[in-house]
Amino acid sequence: MEFGFTTAAYVVAAVLFILSLGGLSGQESAKRAVWYGIVGMGLAVFATLIGPGAGLWYLSIILIAGGGVIGYFLASKVEMTQMPELVAGMHALVGLAAVFVGVNAELVMNNIAELTAAGNTEGLDALKGFAKKVAHKTPVEIGILKVEVFLGVFIGAVTFTGSVVAYGKLAGKLTSSATKLPGGHFLNAGAAALSLILLFVYMGTDGGWTLILVTLLAFFIGYHLIMGIGGADMPVVVSMLNSYSGWAAAAIGFSLGNDLLIVVGALVGSSGAILSYIMCKAMNRSFISVILGGFGGATGPAMEVEGEQVAIDADGVAQALEDADSIIIIPGYGMAVAQAQQNVAELTRRLRAKGKEVRFAIHPVAGRLPGHMNVLLAEAKVPYDIVLEMDEINDDFPETDVSIVIGSNDIVNPAAQEDPNSPIAGMPVLECWKSKQVFVSKRGQGTGYSGIENPLFYKENTRMFYGDAKKSLDDLLQRIS
Repeated sequence: MEFGFTTAAYVVAAVLFILSLGGLSGQESAKRAVWYGIVGMGLAVFATLIGPGAGLWYLSIILIAGGGVIGYFLASKVEMTQMPELVAGMHALVGLAAVFVGVNAELVMNNIAELTAAGNTEGLDALKGFAKKVAHKTPVEIGILKVEVFLGVFIGAVTFTGSVVAYGKLAGKLTSSATKLPGGHFLNAGAAALSLILLFVYMGTDGGWTLILVTLLAFFIGYHLIMGIGGADMPVVVSMLNSYSGWAAAAIGFSLGNDLLIVVGALVGSSGAILSYIMCKAMNRSFISVILGGFGGATGPAMEVEGEQVAIDADGVAQALEDADSIIIIPGYGMAVAQAQQNVAELTRRLRAKGKEVRFAIHPVAGRLPGHMNVLLAEAKVPYDIVLEMDEINDDFPETDVSIVIGSNDIVNPAAQEDPNSPIAGMPVLECWKSKQVFVSKRGQGTGYSGIENPLFYKENTRMFYGDAKKSLDDLLQRIS
């Protein structure tokens, strides 16, 4: 009865997770989709707690309550600008969980082997849950389980250290530039080859030492891979680590014989991989190059930028907006940092009230998380129909009077088209420099998160609106009634 309920609950939870994933593709359905996911996860946890092999009730309740409190505290304290770091942190926890589950499975297999060798039938009969399943497996099935455990530990360990490094880069605790140890990609390749050898050694022996060694190697691979990826590619890295965490969860599911974990892991793994591929296409990046830590990137000296950045004050921007008929706003991570989305929305309302055409241009990798800008604009109640993707609006810049860039750098960088040695060479960008006038809201003359110089800031039709985006827009709103 318990097993039947658990199976049925898992099926319902899997359907809810699929509906949740599908609903997140649209802004109107996203809120409902989140509730699908919440209900599905709650049902899955409940069914697992009362299902076959249930036990350790007090410890389970304490851990669930503790995790819930910590999760609530983190979610209530984390700003929207810190969401990429939070996501990376969650991926790290999934990877570490996969390592722990794999190590535990190895300990269980060793314990059962010892009981069997000693002829301890009473001990074998007393087993339950996962251990009971393992005790009834044939030698071939044990071999398959060992492969699943090995892969789960390897993927989980790569995900853990990779996610920790991604968190450090996104939070500014580690350098955002691509850095590698001497030997570069050969170190990664050597560690991967040694891991493959260890798989065969692990299959042929009962030595748990191989699992420990491959864990250490995978920790290194995860660290070195993500350290070798520059800041411009970090949105892809976050999505890619999401995929890794999904495959780690699926490996856990195979090891534990948990169908729901397999389904959910496959959903997360495949959707993360597809999203990473789409983002790589949007950035004209090689998917293989990114996941291998920037293998085969551009080489040679970057093009020197000549000229000077010309500043403008709020009065000058206000006058230009009063004279303009068509305006395109390009938001970036700087808008998120300054929490200026409400000011941007108010500016949009006032300009539209004057009969001006105002639209938003969203690059696929604007911010540091897929959909980052869309969420911020939706939060500020900006109408969905004026928020357009790059492919929908890029051809309209030549007919646009004013483009306003708020905290963006790489996604409006002409070097992507003009400099073959640029780290973002070939990346499709928003061609705002083709507008009649361009105003860039920026804190200072720095190169931004990725450290890439932007020739846009030096063009004749560009003026720099220096200062914190929120404060600058406050000044601007005082001049536009």
